[in-house]
Amino acid sequence: MSDDEEIIEKISGVLRSMNGFSTSYDGKILPETSIVRDLKLDSLAVMDFVMALETRFDTIIPIDELSGVETVGDLARLLQSSSQPVAGLH
Repeated sequence: MSDDEEIIEKISGVLRSMNGFSTSYDGKILPETSIVRDLKLDSLAVMDFVMALETRFDTIIPIDELSGVETVGDLARLLQSSSQPVAGLH
C-alpha cells in the first residue's frame, strides 16, 4: 500500500467515525471524492473533520492551506506535505 493509499484509508476512518457520517454516505472514499459535493459536509462538519484529522495525524493544518482543498486526494497531499510530521508515515 502506498503512502497516498494509507493516508486515504486513515482519512476514511476519521470520516466514518464522525457522528452521522456513516448514514449519509455509503460510497467508497477515493482520491477524487469531493469533500463538500460528494461527502456533503457543511462548514461546521468540515471544521470538526479537520480537527479530527489533526488529532489522528498528530499535525496542525493551517486554515489558509485548506482553501485549495476540494477532494480527499487534495487533503491527502496536504497532510503528506505538512510541515509538521505526519504520525506513522516517516
